[in-house]
Amino acid sequence: GTANNCVANNTGVPTAAEIASLQAFITANNLTASQHPDGFFYRILNPGTGATPTQASTVTFKYTGTLTNGTIFDQNNPGAVFLLSQLILGFRRGIPLIQKGGSIILYLPPSLGYGCQQTGIIPPGSNLIFSVELIDVQ
Repeated sequence: GTANNCVANNTGVPTAAEIASLQAFITANNLTASQHPDGFFYRILNPGTGATPTQASTVTFKYTGTLTNGTIFDQNNPGAVFLLSQLILGFRRGIPLIQKGGSIILYLPPSLGYGCQQTGIIPPGSNLIFSVELIDVQ
């Protein structure tokens, strides 16, 4: 391993330890979240009523990304436009849980986020929290 004790997991399948770490954070903070079979947690705030994104969709979404200590590491309020298939795994799997106009909070383990990579101010091996509002699906 590396000095930061991050265990690289590029399989796309979160480990039991990753899931337990997220579960512990959610429990400790009295958060309401559902566990997805793909190994992340989520809370749908608004399911939306429009189109459901697929991996081939171009999505426009507003988001705020925070670390578990509350530090905001990234946000885009006008709305970012991406091909869903080009995003981190957590977005690829989590955003299709809502439809256009919907909003969701995603609690992602590192293997569905940035893994052991230091990314901006995100430390290696970080659990990530994204608040996402899906503006458009094309």
